[in-house]
Amino acid sequence: MRNVLIIGANGFTGRHLLKYLLANSNYNLIGCSRNDDIAPEKGYTYIKVDICDAKALNKVFEQVKPDVVVNTAALSVPDYCETHRDEAFEVNAQAVENIAKLCEIHSCRFIHLSTDFVLSGKIDQLHTEDEEPEPVNYYGVTKWEGEKLIAAHCSSYAIARVVVVYGKALPGQHGNIVQLVANKLNAGETINVVSDQWRTPTYVGDIAIGVKKLIEIPENGIFHICGSDYLSIADIAFRTAEILKLDKSLINPVTTEVMQEKTLRPQYSGLSIEKARELLDYNPLTFEEGVANMFE
Repeated sequence: MRNVLIIGANGFTGRHLLKYLLANSNYNLIGCSRNDDIAPEKGYTYIKVDICDAKALNKVFEQVKPDVVVNTAALSVPDYCETHRDEAFEVNAQAVENIAKLCEIHSCRFIHLSTDFVLSGKIDQLHTEDEEPEPVNYYGVTKWEGEKLIAAHCSSYAIARVVVVYGKALPGQHGNIVQLVANKLNAGETINVVSDQWRTPTYVGDIAIGVKKLIEIPENGIFHICGSDYLSIADIAFRTAEILKLDKSLINPVTTEVMQEKTLRPQYSGLSIEKARELLDYNPLTFEEGVANMFE
């Protein structure tokens, strides 16, 4: 039985992955995060550890002896990363390098979640894995550094880039744009959404499926594990309202200039999933299917 260590198991994506693998695999699962287990249940082991503590993480590897490590942990709020650069680099690059080195020492496969924000997003098209990254904010810079460090140190690895992840969050977890829109509209509140930034939103359940495929198929490199719908942020809000039969008139689409976001975002960062379709047989849900699943 393979030992699979999930780093960031208290996080939104990490917990969904843990629950999916519990139900759909016979792996020996170990979850870890820096705080106590957010929702304990039977079927896995949980270890409290800070990935920035290299000695503590090394002890976890020696104890667990993982065959596969999946890193879902990150400092992922662009505005925070912009103003807390040392912390962002420590979590998104230095800790990732340490994990990569430990994976190589222990001969285990490393699967790491990255982001569309490593790209500049200057061109209105779906971007492929072979496009040269050119991040426009510091969050993207740190994630790109993490990707490079993994490739430099690991002989067995996969980097899964995800985009605008949505799905049902547990109490205490951060929400996501779909949940935010639903909450605001249900409360009868107006919401401003950017109309000139385009993404390929990703249902969190599809990430779990994609990661499981990357565990089982020994392909190295970068894979885009996201949705196939290429939507503006405003489109995401309007479609959410339509699916949930909420009042679309409360949605106010505005340009990036009007929104005056503190940190620059890529304008067009939709990702092509053709490589994942071909090599992994990855077929994500449509946005409508993902939202329907989220609110079942």
